Amino acid sequence: MDKFQITGGTPLQGELPVSGSKNAALPALAACLLTAEPVTLRRIPPVKDIATMQKLLAYTGAQIDQQDGSVRIEARSLDRPEAPYDVVKTMRASSLVLGPLVARTGVARVSMPGGCAIGARPINMHISALELLGAEIEQSHGYVEARAPQGLRGGRVHFDRITVTGTEDVLMAAVLARGETIIGNAAREPEVTDLADLLIAMGAKIEGAGSSTIRVQGVERLHGAEHTIIPDRIEAGTFMLAAAITEGDVVISNCNPEHVSALTVKMQQAGAEVADAGPGALRVRAHGRPTAIDVTTEEYPGFATDLQAQYMAWMTIAQGISFVTETIFENRFMHTQELARMGANIRIVGRQAIVAGEPELTGAQVIASDLRASASLVLAALRARGQSTIDRVYHMDRGYERIEEKLAAAGARITRLTD
Repeated sequence: MDKFQITGGTPLQGELPVSGSKNAALPALAACLLTAEPVTLRRIPPVKDIATMQKLLAYTGAQIDQQDGSVRIEARSLDRPEAPYDVVKTMRASSLVLGPLVARTGVARVSMPGGCAIGARPINMHISALELLGAEIEQSHGYVEARAPQGLRGGRVHFDRITVTGTEDVLMAAVLARGETIIGNAAREPEVTDLADLLIAMGAKIEGAGSSTIRVQGVERLHGAEHTIIPDRIEAGTFMLAAAITEGDVVISNCNPEHVSALTVKMQQAGAEVADAGPGALRVRAHGRPTAIDVTTEEYPGFATDLQAQYMAWMTIAQGISFVTETIFENRFMHTQELARMGANIRIVGRQAIVAGEPELTGAQVIASDLRASASLVLAALRARGQSTIDRVYHMDRGYERIEEKLAAAGARITRLTD
């Protein structure tokens, strides 16, 4: 397994360009199953989760053509409306094809999701919502099997709690359902809005995406379209924190500043300078240790859970004590044990991490437990005195495009070691 070897202590300088959003590209790829006509998606990040999703689409019968950062999907016939375990066992987003497959073909067989061990992401909300649209669903042997031989029908769905993938899954199913579907307590994340924009370009009738209530008027069929994926707000936030933790001066380019506004506010409160640097760009500068500032993860537009670990890494060197509260996933503090190996002072009480800032971190051998934990360890290693080795970086490869090359171009002393 590949490792990162990082020698810390070098402030990042220059530019860090942001790739297309993995979390927006995954549902966009799934949406291609809704039409027999070709769909072209631009700015698709070449990360492992995307490769896995493309492999899944090919398994169902879709034709895939890739070139120059674009992907052309033509799902003319779906001979195998299934997401088998062997294909999707490393990816949480497998459930995203459930709605499109049953809406398009009337049947779907999808393996229960795999991926990061950061806590429960129950698929039951997907299932209950699709049942309200007329699907007949059974669960057995690790699979969800759905049938709608007469097609789906519109209905009223209200999620007990906000779910991004659940909202996306039901949205994709609803566009081909007969009549109107109303999705209540819908996720407001930019990735949901981006998916709606793609579906509208394909001929769907959708109102309210980006709000807590989405209305969908079902159509008989969708057509092909072209669409550009939004920038990855989690990668942008990771780079912002990388600049701050190394006391660097970096322009984060190709991003959407509005999508990281919750992080921007916290960083400014902690003492970092975050300023506009032109269209789609932010400049981040930091001098000295930050001030300890508490944070609580929330659904968008609140502070993203996918940036919690990276923010905590920055707080490990803060002046004072900060409280980091995780409200989305119950098992997302596994990185704290590895940060402690680097000298961090963190105590966990339930869903809250109490972080007492230390003057410095020291290099160590650590192991990544999940995607965003990997990023937090990279950030800590960039700051730490001496050399660090981060094992199991395949987690990071699931969501970040060539991150070691991007960081190295900004001055980081980081090398990938391949066994």
